[in-house]
Amino acid sequence: MSKAAKRRYARSNLVREQAVREYRPRTPLAKRNLHPAKVIERISKGLPFSELEHLRDEIGEPLESLAHQLSISRSTLQRRKAERRLSPQESDRVMRFWKILRQAVDLFGTIDRARAWLKHPQFGLGGAVPLEFAKTEVGAREVEDLLGRIDYGVYS
Repeated sequence: MSKAAKRRYARSNLVREQAVREYRPRTPLAKRNLHPAKVIERISKGLPFSELEHLRDEIGEPLESLAHQLSISRSTLQRRKAERRLSPQESDRVMRFWKILRQAVDLFGTIDRARAWLKHPQFGLGGAVPLEFAKTEVGAREVEDLLGRIDYGVYS
């Protein structure tokens, strides 16, 4: 391989690596730099239903499956879709999943790797699937703790 070809190859890999690390969710509330007071204010008013749809697209789960994981019944889901707004409690659960997804993407580097990790049983959670485990606040904290331990190289 010529020197010019090696440089082009190195540059193309560098660009690809930077693109992989620059994951940006398609929803404004999932951005990192939004002040917590603003997020709390929006959650207390109830997020738009589109936040749930964006989360569904990012996680790659059917809406009914994701709603089940967020403890939203099918009839409530249809009602929220018609109202185009989630309740404050549902909004809080949606933000919980956004936070876990963002942390997984930061750790694993790509949305695809993060999805795969979130959808498969994990030894550190006693063989539970992280998305199922995160149904409750306590479970979500355990998933976040496991991601933190993996990030810091702590044996789990």
